[in-house]
Amino acid sequence: MSPPPRLPETDVIIAGGGPAGLMLAIELGRRGVSVALFDDDRADSFSPQANATQARTMEHFRRLGFADEIRQLGLPPDHPTDIVYYTTYAGYELARFRLPTARQAAELPKQLSGSWSAAELPHRVSQMYVERVLQRHATALPSVALHYEHEVVAVCDDGVRATATVEYDGKTLEASARYLVGCDGPGSLVRKHLGVRYEGEAGVQRNFAGGRMHAVHLRSDAVKPAMSGPPGWMHVNVHHARRSFTIALDGVAEFVFHTQLLEGEDEAALTDADVRRMFAQCMGREVDFDILFRASWTAGFALVAERFRPGSSRGRLFLAGDAAHLFTPMGGLGYNTAVEDAVNLGWKLAAVIQGWGGPGLLESYERERKPAAARNTGYARAFADSLGNFVPDPRLEEASPDGERLRAEAGAYFEDHGRREFNIPGITFGTRIDGSPVIAPDGTSPPPDRPNEYVPTACPGGRPPHAWLAGGASLYDRFGFEFTLLDLAGDADRAAPMVKTARSAGLPLTRVSLDDPALRDLYEADYALIRPDQTVAWRGDEFGDAAGLIDVVRGAGGR
Repeated sequence: MSPPPRLPETDVIIAGGGPAGLMLAIELGRRGVSVALFDDDRADSFSPQANATQARTMEHFRRLGFADEIRQLGLPPDHPTDIVYYTTYAGYELARFRLPTARQAAELPKQLSGSWSAAELPHRVSQMYVERVLQRHATALPSVALHYEHEVVAVCDDGVRATATVEYDGKTLEASARYLVGCDGPGSLVRKHLGVRYEGEAGVQRNFAGGRMHAVHLRSDAVKPAMSGPPGWMHVNVHHARRSFTIALDGVAEFVFHTQLLEGEDEAALTDADVRRMFAQCMGREVDFDILFRASWTAGFALVAERFRPGSSRGRLFLAGDAAHLFTPMGGLGYNTAVEDAVNLGWKLAAVIQGWGGPGLLESYERERKPAAARNTGYARAFADSLGNFVPDPRLEEASPDGERLRAEAGAYFEDHGRREFNIPGITFGTRIDGSPVIAPDGTSPPPDRPNEYVPTACPGGRPPHAWLAGGASLYDRFGFEFTLLDLAGDADRAAPMVKTARSAGLPLTRVSLDDPALRDLYEADYALIRPDQTVAWRGDEFGDAAGLIDVVRGAGGR
């Protein structure tokens, strides 16, 4: 039998076209790296999944130039983005955690400091809208080719090249590249090929957010008016008979409803009539709607792959996104963690392919991202426990003194829960890569990792402290696309050896000089070296061994 036809060779094959795969394609394509992305679904096939784009992800979208485009999507600019807890949606409102509207979120950053000192605030928008933007920007890059309805059915790493066997329209094709990244979801073929297992918790059962869930994308002009009180973004019903959460997608008529299946409910046998009955239970009354899409999924996961780059240090296969970690989607942490995987891996692959990155860069990917995945799945698990282990009393809806007391108690509980799950600057900004072989520590320790508090620090291994500059520009907008030497001493002669050494090594570096004593105080050093993923790689007042430092951060030397 003759071998299958070969597609043109590329630098990187990406299996999977979700947020991780598309973001990785953009990061690589922006650097001129050739990419072939394969996804077995149609290009126009999107379903509502994650619903919260965290502020750190929005900062990365800003770095790539399309944060404003993302912020225009989803709810109307002045639609509330509150999280509202009810007995039933048409019944009693228990608690409301208020969040800024999209318009306010675009205006507020310049007024905030401390934990929320940021270039961008979160945006409440369905992943399906975000994916359309990512797809459009990836398609516009000349070195990126997106292949939809192409299923990767086998992969191979022979130590020299990575290959993918692809099926399309009844044909079998073969693609070859220097590296292959599995962004192919929880059932990842790439992970299974590598024999890599998930570690952590699976099958956790809770009163809610633990077990089989059924999701329904619906359209109805009657749902919004039927809900009690002012509109919100996420609506959570807390009722002894059935629990759910419902997300407003467009602020008018489109919603996605997630409910946990009860004992005896067979997902394979569910009819549209069953779905309407379940929604009526959560609403507290019958409401007519059109079903656009529905499917079942499982809550109760907090899983991280054993390895993100299996095999030897020369291995050419990587895992990212849900293929590397699987969340119960509380706090929006799964999708946002996947984006950061792509941001971390993208510049490193490009650096090695372009010749200025050393082998230590690719070795650092797992060292940096696996602890972040374990951290974030742990936080998501805690949020799911807090929400799902609350057991509603059947008297919660009674028009009685007992009912009033129970609603007050539940309201206080969910006000606290909402603040802990949705006001999370520590989780959003506090991911660190301490111990990475491509970071130069300075002997200082970062502040404690707390989910609801973030203390800006330039301690190497974390997000650079943000500031608004004179004239209203974001400091982040001054950073280069690759490495940035932030010069707060304003002395070009002192900085010259570092700039020269970087250029001699081929490391792309932009020097940004800012005469701002407050910024110098914030960074607590005259200089800071910022990586392409906007992470502090080094800081100090003197460069010392500039060549040694450059070798460390580009993965070409040890320390």
